[in-house]
Amino acid sequence: MTDHPDLTLRVAEMADASSLAALSVEVWVATYLREGVGAAFADYVLQEHTPARMRAVIAAPTSHIIVSQNRMGIDGYIRVDMGAPAPVPGGPDVEIRTLYVQPRHHGRGLGRSLLSAALAHCAKQGVPAVWLASNAENLPAKRFYLSQGFDRAGETAFVLEGQSYLNDVFVRDCGLAKPPAD
Repeated sequence: MTDHPDLTLRVAEMADASSLAALSVEVWVATYLREGVGAAFADYVLQEHTPARMRAVIAAPTSHIIVSQNRMGIDGYIRVDMGAPAPVPGGPDVEIRTLYVQPRHHGRGLGRSLLSAALAHCAKQGVPAVWLASNAENLPAKRFYLSQGFDRAGETAFVLEGQSYLNDVFVRDCGLAKPPAD
């Protein structure tokens, strides 16, 4: 499953909120701010990824967060939101809103393990399919999702202060509890 012998996957708890917020800032900045930090992006990331917002998500009955924890702390998480319609015709209404793994832990199977756990949770809830959006320029993420059985279903945009950023929309059936091995 992973090469982390001390890996634990578990449902997020309120006490995880600050760790999840810090991890979110780290991954978001490392992924999307490649050419410097502009005020709009800095304001967005610092307002969006706060302990208070994470506590609200953890408490929300429509959200489910699974964390990956090693002996030192949380190194990744996946967030599933029910009742979040896909921005493509006929798409599912359950979104994998976030799948973040600390960059230094990439390539060790954490993302695969978190995705597998989330899909198993969705299947147990009777969810037939899920969707997610990934920045169109994030080639490693796109390759990962395609390798895990997702199909590109269309596109949408992330809009920040009037600027639009293209995102690909991916859909996957939840009938299988485990994604295909890569």
